[in-house]
Amino acid sequence: MKINEAIGIRINKLCTEYKISINKLASMSCLTQSTVQHLADGRSKNPKTLTIVRICDGLGIKLKDFYDDPIFDDIDRED
Repeated sequence: MKINEAIGIRINKLCTEYKISINKLASMSCLTQSTVQHLADGRSKNPKTLTIVRICDGLGIKLKDFYDDPIFDDIDRED
């Protein structure tokens, strides 16, 4: 699995867990709805760490908690 796909799955999982929409997550994270939507559906091919940090801040979690999910165990190494 590619990193952008795993990030999208994780964002959707967190939205479900926190019972919020992508739009609400964007608002909580001070990001545009389209930015978060592109991350959530895998269209963002090279997500920036700062964007993920903002999502974490919006959710009140640490960056390590975002990546602490089995979805990140088997990421394709792209050259």
